[in-house]
Amino acid sequence: MSINLDAIKKKLQQMQQSNTSGGGNRASDHIWKPPVGKSQVRIVPYAHDKDNPFIELYFHYEIGKRTMLSPSSFGRPDPIVEFAEKLKKTGDKDDWKMGKKIEPKFRVYVPVIVRGAEHEGVKFWSFGKQIYTELLSVIADPDYGDISDLMNGRDITIEHIAPEKDGAFPTFTVRVKPNTSPATTDKAIAELIVNNQKNITELFTEYSYEDMQTELTKWLNPDQAGADGTKSSGKSMTGATTATSTSDITSAFDSLFNS
Repeated sequence: MSINLDAIKKKLQQMQQSNTSGGGNRASDHIWKPPVGKSQVRIVPYAHDKDNPFIELYFHYEIGKRTMLSPSSFGRPDPIVEFAEKLKKTGDKDDWKMGKKIEPKFRVYVPVIVRGAEHEGVKFWSFGKQIYTELLSVIADPDYGDISDLMNGRDITIEHIAPEKDGAFPTFTVRVKPNTSPATTDKAIAELIVNNQKNITELFTEYSYEDMQTELTKWLNPDQAGADGTKSSGKSMTGATTATSTSDITSAFDSLFNS
């Protein structure tokens, strides 16, 4: 059997381009997480909203086995949010706690180039309210201005401190460099920044209203068999109601949504 050298060369070239142009298809290929220790990034303008590089999104992390992007991120109805609001208004303390538990969690994504890995193109760095507030306060300071400016912006040093014991959370600190600098002086990197950015909506699946309602129903009524072969009861949906079957959950939905 003869080896097709041209085909092999073409495949290697495709793999190299994928590794150097930020062209991977998986969401994880485009998400950057600060490693333990210090690293440096540069926020760059978001190609799909040049007026604002900060993208605010909401996620459900505890409903079902998969993380779900909440449609409320885009001002669209979310049945889990609606259900959470109904629970918080029943007057029952446990319902209120559960309503808070299933609310979507706030995350911010911002396009960055990672210093030392600029050739990988634009990644998205995600963080919560604390870091978001710190960065916005810097931008609001006239002495700093727009830190994402391609020519006169500023790099950011991020320090990731690992937790000292199991169950603890890591610590992140950010420090904006005092001096301005160009994002890059390399034309190839500049091309990646300007013309090769993913739209953040391409990285996360937005499920339909009906699909999310189904996921919530499954979560409330897992129907998992216990050691004795019996099925466990579902989670409490109201102070006086425990859902033990799909029909019970449907009734509870109707009771809460239509009350």
